[in-house]
Amino acid sequence: MVASGRRQENRRLLTKIAQGGRDPALTGPFVNPPVVHASTVLFGDVDSMRPGGQPYVYGRIGTPTTEALESAITELEGAESTVICPSGLGAISAALLALLSSGDHLLMADNVYDPARTLATTLLARMGVETTFFDPTIGAGIESLMRETTRVVYLESPGSLTFEMTDIPAIASVAHARGALVVADNTWATPYFCRPLALGADVSLMAGTKYIGGHSDVMIGTVAAAPSAFARIREAYVTLGLCVGPDDIFLALRGLRTLGVRLEHHMRSGLAVARHLAGRPEVAAVLHPALPDHPGHALFERDMDGASGLFGVVLDGWSREKTNAFLEALSIFSLGYSWGGFESLAIPARLNRTATRWDAAGPLIRLHVGLEDTEDLIADLDAAFARVDNLA
Repeated sequence: MVASGRRQENRRLLTKIAQGGRDPALTGPFVNPPVVHASTVLFGDVDSMRPGGQPYVYGRIGTPTTEALESAITELEGAESTVICPSGLGAISAALLALLSSGDHLLMADNVYDPARTLATTLLARMGVETTFFDPTIGAGIESLMRETTRVVYLESPGSLTFEMTDIPAIASVAHARGALVVADNTWATPYFCRPLALGADVSLMAGTKYIGGHSDVMIGTVAAAPSAFARIREAYVTLGLCVGPDDIFLALRGLRTLGVRLEHHMRSGLAVARHLAGRPEVAAVLHPALPDHPGHALFERDMDGASGLFGVVLDGWSREKTNAFLEALSIFSLGYSWGGFESLAIPARLNRTATRWDAAGPLIRLHVGLEDTEDLIADLDAAFARVDNLA
């Protein structure tokens, strides 16, 4: 199915979040669309089996459940249409495999999600795609890296470990003038806080596993695209056999309805924790684009309507052993990969850079501030600092 969404531009964002994908043609008299478990779809006659003969032809290609989520994301992102993938990495892979061919050149920001980098340096490299990594703060300077064969510029703003902001409009202007497309990972902000397509990107993708699902119980990815890219993405999606089960789509739809109220809390609590940490003597820097002293704060203010609960903390001159002891001393923050759920998480950040050098006063940890009481989270961090105070 190709979901275009029921766009009503006069509706505000929270209304779109609550109403998106709830077309009576999909839901009937019910609030939520049916959870359709299907492989085989039946046809009334031979003529309806021809391409375009009826809206649903096979479970892998689309059902009312799939279409409901596609339509909702399409409207929120301001896209031509959307495809739903089995994970965030699946969304990244689908987009890049759709838009790149052997002999093409890919420009990829140096701060992207590490599995995206691995995709570029392994599978895409074996396909004959050459990748150049670039400084995420390069802006219009990306002109110097463009080649005749550059087909895609891939970025993540802010980066989910070091949180540099990237000037999407400046990069898009250069890329489009040179015939290249721009793919943006929008997982951190979601379309509630940022809409990359409106900033000039051709594709906006997300790990819906994070804030869309919101409950750490679903793996899902979304690829929303402008007309400049969607036909190729849809072709790759169908050809690769990508398909998400209806129960996971149901969980993503259910999570989507509370996206706005959850993100508002994540933002408020995350900023309170970030400001508290910025005042602690053990902290050399807090990497949060919404803080005024962040190097990319002006871009954040220009391009985003708010911040999520994910940010980085540089510890001042700490050893790895002390850092690990601090993380293990936390009791409300848990150790775990991913983020975007209701729970607070902490991890030690391990960076993989080739185009830029990471210079910091000490080790970097990443925190996700969940939906627990903010004062309890601050007390948890303070108690962990106290427990490791005498360690070298």
